[in-house]
Amino acid sequence: MVPRSGKILVIDDSKTNVVLLEAILNTRGYSTIKAFNVKEANSIIEKEKPDLILLDLLMPEINGFDFLSMIKSKNDTKNIPVIVVSAVTDEENISRSMALGAIDFITKPIDIQLLVEKVEEFIDHEVRNSL
Repeated sequence: MVPRSGKILVIDDSKTNVVLLEAILNTRGYSTIKAFNVKEANSIIEKEKPDLILLDLLMPEINGFDFLSMIKSKNDTKNIPVIVVSAVTDEENISRSMALGAIDFITKPIDIQLLVEKVEEFIDHEVRNSL
């Protein structure tokens, strides 16, 4: 597999979900970074700015909504695209995610083909814009 441009941060408190997303993305040539909570994710973002974030909403201590609000309020992280990947799929949570700055919402269980299409769409867009 030819490496693709783009570094993706996967944030989910479920190790199973992180391993699944990592496997899907790595087999398609993407570089992934994993975080199991918001504190860990913030530390990673300070060191290396990802090109895309895949974010779960339901996490301990600080949830995905609060994380989304935090990164979208900072100048150095507000332009990082975030796709929410969550089992919390009612219209209110989807609307709230989008209002807080998510660029898309993918429901769990994950449709692998849809996930890959969305990631490719946003990563390719980001890479083209950075050239």
